[in-house]
Amino acid sequence: MPELPEVETIKNELSPWIVGQSFTQAALLDKEILRQCSVEEFQHLVGQRIETLGRRGKYLLFHLSSNQSLIMHFGMTGTLLLNPKRIAHYARAVFHLSNGSQLVFNDQRRLGAIWLLENATLVTHKLGPEPLSQNFTPPVLAGLLRKHRIPVKAALLDQNLIAGIGNMYADEALFAARIHPLKKTHTLSTPEIQTLFYAIRDVLQSAIDSKGATVDTYIRPQGQLGTAQFNFKVAHRYAKPCPACGTTIQRILVRGRGTHFCPHCQSLNLSTLPKLI
Repeated sequence: MPELPEVETIKNELSPWIVGQSFTQAALLDKEILRQCSVEEFQHLVGQRIETLGRRGKYLLFHLSSNQSLIMHFGMTGTLLLNPKRIAHYARAVFHLSNGSQLVFNDQRRLGAIWLLENATLVTHKLGPEPLSQNFTPPVLAGLLRKHRIPVKAALLDQNLIAGIGNMYADEALFAARIHPLKKTHTLSTPEIQTLFYAIRDVLQSAIDSKGATVDTYIRPQGQLGTAQFNFKVAHRYAKPCPACGTTIQRILVRGRGTHFCPHCQSLNLSTLPKLI
């Protein structure tokens, strides 16, 4: 799934091509992708200029000249391509711009979504703080975590607590902080939370620098792959040796999400562990 680094990469790489351009055509190939607007209302996009391109959590936001916002969420398999050579059979929407460029929203599993709204906060208002923002600090993270009694991995995936972190970067951050994914949030010490804070920021920024991670369907707007996956220590590395100690990376389910960790570097009382899978 495209997470914060992937959506940030899409924003950064599309901005020079599309900001300042207007939509000349908006072809909806699958109306089921629309949220909170009708097919007819979606056509109001035509003629609008893209003033800025932004990101909130895992959402990509086109801020338009009419003060509306075109919002995209990529779900598990969504991608946004610039001037692809062909339109794939799983394309859901095609946008034409005034400079002749074409944007194609592809989504194999049809889990992505598109909104066209007057008020973007109708979609984003429940999101927690941005983990790379100045407002996100160790005390803020401590306040978010300590008011719950849930596994820390589940907390990192809760978009209402922290925006943008998904499964693979949560695994990477917890490994970097040497915290077991099942450790309960209310038991984390102040040093552990401080370490986790810096691990989250370092992991996300490193992934942005590497243009995101291509482990499944994610590709960058002009077709290149991300390379962040080559730096992964535990995510998607089940049964491989830990790069720090050589112990075999294990996989468990945490609140239904596959979770990779090193049982030596991220130790926890073995009696609390679920069955390994």
